[in-house]
Amino acid sequence: MLLAIDQGSTGTTCLVADPELRICGRGYARLAQHLPRPGWVEHDPEEIWAGVLAAAEAALADAGIAAGDLAGIGIANQRKTTVLWDRRAGKPVAPAIVWQDRRTAARCAELPRELLRERTGLLPDPYFSATKLEWLLARVDSADGLAFGTVDAWLLWKLAGVHVTDPTNASRTLLWSLAARDWDDELLALFGADRALMPAVLPSSGVVAEGRLLGATLPVAGLAGDQQAALFGHGCVRPGQAKATYGTGAFVLAAAGEDSSPPPHGLLRTAAVEGYALEGAVFAAGSVVEWLVELGLAPHAAATADIAASASPDGVHLVPAFAGLGSPWWEPDARGALTGLTRASGRGQIVRAALEGIAFSVRDVLEAMPPLEVLRVDGGLTANPFLMQAQADLLGLPVEIAAEQETTALGAAALAAWGLGLRDGPPAPAPGRLFEPLVSRDEADARYAAWRDALDTVLSRLQP
Repeated sequence: MLLAIDQGSTGTTCLVADPELRICGRGYARLAQHLPRPGWVEHDPEEIWAGVLAAAEAALADAGIAAGDLAGIGIANQRKTTVLWDRRAGKPVAPAIVWQDRRTAARCAELPRELLRERTGLLPDPYFSATKLEWLLARVDSADGLAFGTVDAWLLWKLAGVHVTDPTNASRTLLWSLAARDWDDELLALFGADRALMPAVLPSSGVVAEGRLLGATLPVAGLAGDQQAALFGHGCVRPGQAKATYGTGAFVLAAAGEDSSPPPHGLLRTAAVEGYALEGAVFAAGSVVEWLVELGLAPHAAATADIAASASPDGVHLVPAFAGLGSPWWEPDARGALTGLTRASGRGQIVRAALEGIAFSVRDVLEAMPPLEVLRVDGGLTANPFLMQAQADLLGLPVEIAAEQETTALGAAALAAWGLGLRDGPPAPAPGRLFEPLVSRDEADARYAAWRDALDTVLSRLQP
């Protein structure tokens, strides 16, 4: 049996699975997000670790086994969230700065855009780790004895006392050269980070450490950022294969083989488990639905599908730029907008506009991607049939929902099984529910053009 840890922005999911990826136990622990100022998003790193322990214990209990019965551990994690800790004490020196945090937007505007794009495949945006690390380092007396890491590295430190990450996480920091596959000295100097702060970068599959968990010593044999773990879990390893994960945000990754060249306009290029991937990021997806519930526009997330389906659109549009705009715009200062309201507009129109706004944002990403035949999807929002049908309609593509929604965790389990020699490569997931487009291409394009008018309103506010 294998333990898969999927440490995410709002909680940790743990699965106990066999090498064939049959799930035998599940556990979950919520994680609080702390919002000390507008645009700031933080986690307590010790709360992250406590949640991993709680979710793992629950998964093992659900499976009816002890930690000592496990063959190994695979880890998938929220990417770019930045932790700085004291090696000697093993304690964080500050709260973790979450990927959604916008506090370094002004600094990003000063950075050499083309150098970063060419060297890292990324763009200067608060989304990535480097400016978060720079911000933290400016607020400590000395960096001596400190360690930087994304959440995977923090968990490995807690499990095994080793300072290690993998290429999929390293490639999201703005500090790692895609071509050289190493930390880049020029970029480290740009952000004031010494190599002594940085973790070693080891392959995503293979034993990276012997960790201590719930009284047992176990090999950690799989390690990947959550979106690359999901790409692997979907079996998307060849160019033209792509997946979208609808979680707190929505993230589209397409396998890109061994091409490490600068990405097409508006997209990112990132390390995958094998080779590279093109990526587009929508920063607000599940968080939009949470917002609807918090406002009282829906009693719970599942109800939004029926509420949206019962309403006509009536020209109401939502641009969900709650944390700025990601791909292909990369505008950290953008803010959300609700347009087209009339006295006749009600909660149905707003809920519908919110769900369609997520689907339109994903189409924005796919417009910049190479052509696809099908989009494989996972994540909590794929349980929303209105959203999934809207997505198929707006893309003009079949949308295939994974049979098992915990594709990210299954990807981590598959990496661990591969690293331990218990399987010989990525899974071939059983197909789940398929949504075919139901509207004409002309109708889909007209709806997209109307939403883009609302988006243009948001972008026009950013002009000097």
